[in-house]
Amino acid sequence: MSVSSFQSLIQRFFTDRLLKQLGASQYTVAAYRDAFRLLLQFASARLRRSPSELRIEDLDVPFLGQFLEYLELDRGNCTRTRNNRLAAVHAFFQYVAIGEPALALQCQRVLAIPSKRYERGPVEFLTEEETAALVAAPNPATWVGRRDKALLLVAVQTGLRNSEITSLRHQDVEFGTGAHVRCLGKGRKMRCTPLRPDVAAVLKEWLSQQGGEAADPVFPSSNGGRLSADAFQRLVSRHIATARRTCPSLMPKTVTPHTLRHAAAMALLHRGVDLSVIALWLGHESTETTQIYLHADMQLKERALAHATSSGLAPDRFRPPDPLLAFLESL
Repeated sequence: MSVSSFQSLIQRFFTDRLLKQLGASQYTVAAYRDAFRLLLQFASARLRRSPSELRIEDLDVPFLGQFLEYLELDRGNCTRTRNNRLAAVHAFFQYVAIGEPALALQCQRVLAIPSKRYERGPVEFLTEEETAALVAAPNPATWVGRRDKALLLVAVQTGLRNSEITSLRHQDVEFGTGAHVRCLGKGRKMRCTPLRPDVAAVLKEWLSQQGGEAADPVFPSSNGGRLSADAFQRLVSRHIATARRTCPSLMPKTVTPHTLRHAAAMALLHRGVDLSVIALWLGHESTETTQIYLHADMQLKERALAHATSSGLAPDRFRPPDPLLAFLESL
């Protein structure tokens, strides 16, 4: 196949397949774009040809295997990220298999590359005390501090995803009776999430100080544009470092913007909200995704076990009676 054909396949995959035929969201397009940018840069360095000079035949199974190893070993990507990059490659070769029958065998071999299995660790979330320490960390005397406090409050109460929070515009917020925020979530699902009165008051005060047009971001960057995902991550990391001074239980935890989403879900679960409601609240496709929160908190399991004992008394945690046994239990 000619070089120009490979280039046109890449272009048609993004413009015709993703945008026109599938109507993929901007987040899906961006994820696939990043995957192919990494792949083409890797191929260019290994094959000593510019990306525009590469051929689709260069992307055979052994070479793609080297690329996946590069992601994990050299770039330090986790298995989930590795699988997401592979999913983008699979989607491209599925498209190629339809339009280029001569490449069917190569496509079949590439599509047979499996996703890698990995262990799913317990969900990391914040307790109410840890959440309070985080929200109290920003300095309200500064513009950035007021923005960050409002952002963190909205994040831990609504459970919006990183992209959903940074995409919020003034027109997406409603105050008064039934205060809520609207967002276009994963899978192009529009949903409304209620705001607690205290959160609505803080957000209303922030927007009144901010001013601006209906299409302006609710939580802008210092230059007035939309806050990036990386900036949100740095913001959370900065305030977690401050919160650890007053809340030692935060010390061993790795907290990301997604951890705040987990904290919102666990807060709802602790208050007895049904899983189906939490699934709707978070924008999950099904309650199966939401069930991870049932496994996350030992307190929930102990309360459930208390109802199953013949005495009706809550069981105590096992505590080794001897220092040596305690040592062995700690291993």
